[in-house]
Amino acid sequence: MDSLTLSRAQSLEPDIRLEDYLDDKLQSTTDLDNLDSFLANIEVQRSQLQAQLDDATQELEEVRRSAEDRQGGLIRQIDEFQELQHSIDTRLQIIAASDAPDDAIRRLEGPMKQLQRVELAYQYVSLLQDVENMRLEARSHLPDSPKAALQPYSRLKQLSVRLRELQGPADEAAGHLVNHVERITENLWDEMKKTMSQEMETLLKKRNWPHDVDVTAEMDEEWLQCFEKLIDLQMPEIIYSDQAVSLLPIDVMVKPFVQWFRFQFMGDNPTSTPQAFATFCVPGFIQLIEKWEDFFRENLGHSLKPRFEGTTAADQSIYVDPACALVTSLLPVMRQKVEALVQHGLKNPQYLSSLMDQLMTFDETLRTRFDYDGGDSQNGWSGLASEILDKHFRDWLQAEKDFALERFRTIINSADARNIDYDYSGPGKMKPTYGAVRVTDLLKSVTASYQRVRRLPHKTRFLIDIQQEILDQYHARLVDSLEAYATLTSSVARTLQGVSKEQLAALEGTGGMETLCKVLGSADHIINTLKAWGNEHFFMLLWEELKTRVRQVDDQTNVVGGMSYDQVKDRTSSEIDSIANGSIFDETVKFYSKRRERAQAFLVDALAESHQSAFRPYLSKAQWSIVNVDSDPSQYSITAELDEPLRILKRNLTFLEPALSTTVYRKVWRDALERLQEMLWSGILLRHSFTTIGANQFVRDLQAICSLIDRHIPDGSIALTQLQEGALLLSLPLDRDGGLTLKLASDRIFTDNSEARKVLEELDIETLEPANARRILQCRVENSV
Repeated sequence: MDSLTLSRAQSLEPDIRLEDYLDDKLQSTTDLDNLDSFLANIEVQRSQLQAQLDDATQELEEVRRSAEDRQGGLIRQIDEFQELQHSIDTRLQIIAASDAPDDAIRRLEGPMKQLQRVELAYQYVSLLQDVENMRLEARSHLPDSPKAALQPYSRLKQLSVRLRELQGPADEAAGHLVNHVERITENLWDEMKKTMSQEMETLLKKRNWPHDVDVTAEMDEEWLQCFEKLIDLQMPEIIYSDQAVSLLPIDVMVKPFVQWFRFQFMGDNPTSTPQAFATFCVPGFIQLIEKWEDFFRENLGHSLKPRFEGTTAADQSIYVDPACALVTSLLPVMRQKVEALVQHGLKNPQYLSSLMDQLMTFDETLRTRFDYDGGDSQNGWSGLASEILDKHFRDWLQAEKDFALERFRTIINSADARNIDYDYSGPGKMKPTYGAVRVTDLLKSVTASYQRVRRLPHKTRFLIDIQQEILDQYHARLVDSLEAYATLTSSVARTLQGVSKEQLAALEGTGGMETLCKVLGSADHIINTLKAWGNEHFFMLLWEELKTRVRQVDDQTNVVGGMSYDQVKDRTSSEIDSIANGSIFDETVKFYSKRRERAQAFLVDALAESHQSAFRPYLSKAQWSIVNVDSDPSQYSITAELDEPLRILKRNLTFLEPALSTTVYRKVWRDALERLQEMLWSGILLRHSFTTIGANQFVRDLQAICSLIDRHIPDGSIALTQLQEGALLLSLPLDRDGGLTLKLASDRIFTDNSEARKVLEELDIETLEPANARRILQCRVENSV
């Protein structure tokens, strides 16, 4: 059905097109006349179309045959590839099962390695030949042209440095070659310097240097030219060295000085002994430089300075100042001498301590006398002492620590260490013990021993390991003294721990107060000393250096000298990492301040206890209500029971006055008198009933107490103002012309608070409240009638 339909469609479609074509060409009868030409034209078109169809059919056939040929070729290629792959797989299986390739590789390994060694040996030989050529070229220019000799030497030096740089990435390969080139380079440099030095040595021998050369003489032209050639040779070494380098011509000129030094101070002479170092060796060294410094400066200064202008060495005195260059050349022999002395000092710690002090003095002399900076124009010369401390600081620190602690123990155990030094300062000043004064003197001597040390870790270690250790041990002794006092004065503690009769006897009278004054005065002395030191330049600079180090160091476990941040902070100040000022002794001052405060509080308690015991009979006196109308108040004598309290008061006042400063003395007594006022207020004034005579007697007794106090403490009786004003109100008379009487004052005070305040104001009473005034007036017998 489908095929039939398709055929009809195909047969009908041309008919329709044909009809349309004919309708278009034959539209009128006249068109029929041209039918023959029309048919002929159609035939021509059919022929053309047929020819085109035949050409297309032929091309299609050719394309079909070509595609078949290509497909057949591709199939053949696939078959050939599969055959080849199969052949390769077969051969690989055969090869894998065979040992022939391994044998061939093994046979080739030897020749290949030998070939590599030959190539490497050739390269080595070529390199060594180049090294030898540069060495010979440099030698050929000496001694006439040192500048020309520097060119091949510079190339050789660069090669040596480059080989060392390449050795690292190459896993340290060719070590013998690198070492050989370096050795050749160093030997060449030594040979070049030796050649040039020999020329100058020959010249100096002709002039019999230094014996026939006057210190005021001038160098001749040949001498100066030889000097300048040596400087030219050494110029690259000086400019590119990161360490101080002694000038080669100066080294040659100081050889006779070195020989003299060795003979005088490094032989068997008496001047060579360790004990003669400060007496003969150091002065001889300094005098030698002082003798020749003008000679060197006058003759060589104009040659050195221009040569180093515009270079990194232009601002270093060891190159532009001939005197400093002279010091640099002489220092090696002094360094050898010092090393020998240090070895002796390691076996004799006491000598090591004195040697370090002598070395620091020597270093400072060179810095100040000759402006010697050691090649470091910014920080200055570190000195021989610093060089020794870099190696043996722990030994020196331990020696100083042992000496200081031994001295500390001697001070503490001395017979008068616990005695108060009343002559230490004038009146009105705190009096420390002899032990406290000597401890601070010891600390000052420790400061002097490391004050000139230049490295921060070394200074910090001295501060913490020695000075803080001594302060901590002395602080512990003050703590023990206060704890012992607390034990002896506590009934509970005495019962639990037991106390000897001798210990109790030591506290009788002013014994306990003396113990407290010793702690108080000693702690105050340490505090004031440390505060004063904290404002000194040395400790202020050390404090700033520590704060800077704490801010810059990332590893907080090793801030300085192997100590962690917490260790440094706990031993110096909690403000070490803040912008606050602070002081390097803040933490120590804080600890001692607590001991001072506690000792002062104990002293107030001791005075109160002493007064309470003395006033006990006076408090129990029951004669305040006596009646005697004929008595004259102005003729009253003090109560008999007050004699002993006044004696105790006077004794305490007299004892404490020279031991304490005016400020502390007044403060302690103010607190103690407030306790006394409270005791008399509650124990007498508000407890007993008073007649007029009894009140007047009490006023008289208070006058005696206040008079005694004011004689020792100007206006000290102000602390008893409330008690005095209470006694004044209590002693109001029964009759008075034109004034307040007891009855009138009582009536008004008991009226209301406002009226009571007016009465108190009329009596110039400022401390009493109306309630207390009423209580006092109720103690008058006359008011209770």
